[in-house]
Amino acid sequence: MKLVILGAGYATRLYPLTLTQPKPLLPVAGLPMIDYVLDNLAPIEGISEVFVVTNDKFAGHFQRWADNYRDTKSKLPFKIINDGSTDDTNKLGAIGDLQLVLQKEKVDEDLLVVAGDNLFNKPLGEFGKFCREKNAPVLGVYDVQSIEQARKYGVVALDREGCITKFEEKPVNPPSTLIGIALYFYPRAVLPLIHKYVAEGNNPDQPGRLVQWLYPKMPFYTWTVPGIWYDIGSKETLEEANRIFSQKK
Repeated sequence: MKLVILGAGYATRLYPLTLTQPKPLLPVAGLPMIDYVLDNLAPIEGISEVFVVTNDKFAGHFQRWADNYRDTKSKLPFKIINDGSTDDTNKLGAIGDLQLVLQKEKVDEDLLVVAGDNLFNKPLGEFGKFCREKNAPVLGVYDVQSIEQARKYGVVALDREGCITKFEEKPVNPPSTLIGIALYFYPRAVLPLIHKYVAEGNNPDQPGRLVQWLYPKMPFYTWTVPGIWYDIGSKETLEEANRIFSQKK
């Protein structure tokens, strides 16, 4: 199983913090955000390689981080994939970056995909077990417990089996507070459909769009992320996360 960490965005809403540092490497409670991603995904059995896809501006930053992480925390093989973009005007988009990794690295096995700016505080080993058991696409979901917060994300409706029956990006009137987050499992058999999505000219940005396109075609399961989860989209959220995660240490 391969793990792809999406880290090629420019996070302009966090300027000037992200002018010289990619968002996933900004510190929260003394650790880069991406450490929380990997620390909590590490318990998933069977991950054989980690691809971090980034841009031309920050490829060196991620390489230095990966070298340090491997030396101090993990023996997993890391590979930094530079998508060649230099700013928002020529970026490939999250799905475009995923497609790049699949093609460039000739990936032909089960795939975990996660955004590098997700903050988790609980191990996600059970997510891996659930994915292997279902052998079908799986989306991580989280209850933000606020209609106002739900408006910022993709809101999901589920059937009794926990499969997606509706996925709506940034709804004006969310039917619930259960959202999809940037944590995905795509079994090997589904990878050709990712290629098809891009080849058909669909929007290559925002990974939730791929979920929207796939769930009507096949059972798309969900798994509820435990503990605390943060998506850092503003300086205010970053400050709040710093406070909360510092208390948890």
